[in-house]
Amino acid sequence: MRARDRAAVNALRGTLSALDNAEAVPVDETGSGAGALEASPVGAGATEAARRELSEREAVDVVRAEVAERLEAAAQLIAPAHAARAERLRAEAAVLLRFLDGTEAGAAGGTHSA
Repeated sequence: MRARDRAAVNALRGTLSALDNAEAVPVDETGSGAGALEASPVGAGATEAARRELSEREAVDVVRAEVAERLEAAAQLIAPAHAARAERLRAEAAVLLRFLDGTEAGAAGGTHSA
């Protein structure tokens, strides 16, 4: 049970980081650039940009990419010495797939326009 919890924690931590990164505003959208020092923003939070909001489809795509990344990495670990690491990656992918199955089942049952 503990090994399964560790896989879930690792998978969720990594995926939350990936989602957080996906919400970051691209550098070219921040409006920052070279300019006069006197025209620079001043004060707490003056240089912060609002984060993007991911649609449900975009969030699902990020999770799918995390699953694919783990499964691909596990497939590359063919040496017997790496069997445990490959199994951990597969377990993490299985955790994420359970979330995807729940998300896709909810979306299929609900009414939404394509």
